[in-house]
Amino acid sequence: MRGLEAAYPDAHCELDYRTPHELLVATILSAQTTDVAVNKATPALFKRFPTPRAFADASPEEIEPYVKTLGFFRNKARAVHEAMKEVADRFGGEVPRTMEELLTLRGVARKTANVVLGNAYGINEGFVVDTHVERLAVRLGLAPPGSNVSQIERRLMALFPQSRWCDLSHMLIWHGRRACKARMPSCSDHPVCRRFGTSCELRVSSKSAKTKTTARDSEKVSSRAAARSARSPRAAAKNSGTSTRQR
Repeated sequence: MRGLEAAYPDAHCELDYRTPHELLVATILSAQTTDVAVNKATPALFKRFPTPRAFADASPEEIEPYVKTLGFFRNKARAVHEAMKEVADRFGGEVPRTMEELLTLRGVARKTANVVLGNAYGINEGFVVDTHVERLAVRLGLAPPGSNVSQIERRLMALFPQSRWCDLSHMLIWHGRRACKARMPSCSDHPVCRRFGTSCELRVSSKSAKTKTTARDSEKVSSRAAARSARSPRAAAKNSGTSTRQR
């Protein structure tokens, strides 16, 4: 945590929002797409639908044109509409402040609920585990390989102080976006990775060893094939330009 704090002292949520309901909508829209893409779509969306009630009184079809640049936009428009309808009708226009209530909304799972609670309300109920945190938790030795999202969240909650869960999730996400990317071949280019990235180094070493083994195996196969061809009368005749039938 100290290493990440030194590297990313200004880490914060990179979704643009002004109110809890805008953050909730933006986080729902961010599934399987980038924050940059969401931030391009939301200004016009929030201008057209400035409140949860405005979303609720519209239809998914009316929301779709504003989110059409995002993947799965029809499903997301429907999720936003239903979530905002619940916020408007059941919670009086206020985004809930508890995990249990947030999880009753369409399109909201623990990651989205943790984003809203931590950033909109300063409540550290859980640890945000997105694709970056999921990847880095294993690479940095914070969770064993093969851990699922739920297991990783529990591990991170146990390892770090609750008051820092939201902040640390941003640091990990920034590190995943800026340094330890999904296709990064080694952990040698950043001080945090150099010190803690043993899992990534092992993965790279294993991949390199596997490549070398595959190359050696291919050479052996080629050698055996050449030997069989040399022993075959048909192959020998073909190599000499004379067919077996001609002989």
